[in-house]
Amino acid sequence: MINNYPLINIYEKPKNYSAISSQMIYGEKFSVISTTKNWLKIKTNFDNYVGFIKKKKFKDNLKLTHKICKLKTKIFKRLNNKFISTNKFLYFSSKISIKKKNKGYIEFDTNKWIKTNDLKKINHIEKNFTKIVKSFLNTKYLWGGKTAEGIDCSALIQIYFYYNKIFFPRDTKDQIKFLKTVPKKKMYDKMILIFWKGHVAYCLNKKNLIHAYGPKKKVLIMNIKKTINEILTKSKLEIKGIRKINVN
Repeated sequence: MINNYPLINIYEKPKNYSAISSQMIYGEKFSVISTTKNWLKIKTNFDNYVGFIKKKKFKDNLKLTHKICKLKTKIFKRLNNKFISTNKFLYFSSKISIKKKNKGYIEFDTNKWIKTNDLKKINHIEKNFTKIVKSFLNTKYLWGGKTAEGIDCSALIQIYFYYNKIFFPRDTKDQIKFLKTVPKKKMYDKMILIFWKGHVAYCLNKKNLIHAYGPKKKVLIMNIKKTINEILTKSKLEIKGIRKINVN
């Protein structure tokens, strides 16, 4: 199956009051494990993430050819040969098929249009990990989120790999196991992640890191040493591990 909605919440349990554990964006593929009256238990194809989504009409035959390369792109409707802005968006790394083209816009679903300039071909590779992560600067922190409307620390790291179609786990507990261990003395090397229990941050350089930080309620850049001290002081958490990202 393919998610044909801009954003779908994945819940921990099949209940309306359940916590959100993750999300699916447009074009994300998944399989159905089981079904009840109002819920589907699903597993995402990209990272094998299991959870529950509300039952909707999904598609299974989209030929995905392009993807969103901007943080988010506005969806338009065509009326009397004019493109009218809506209050809906597709989000970074959403994958689509092109139905029609017209005046710098493409139609990806029935009378749903986006600007052509916000697209790349589906096999486009963005090698600049820092560029993608920094594009989310000041985005609201949201547990389970993975878009410009709200994102959590592990999704901020994973989104690079999803865009480039490279497997990478969703949660920090799995990410730390997936990556190669690096000694703490190499903390200030390039492409380094710092892990705490339930949290991860990416080192931009020898001085600063960037992370989706719950206590500050947004994605922000902070001094590495001050962050380590703050998390230790306020949350009583020591560094759990240092890992290096391989983006080759």
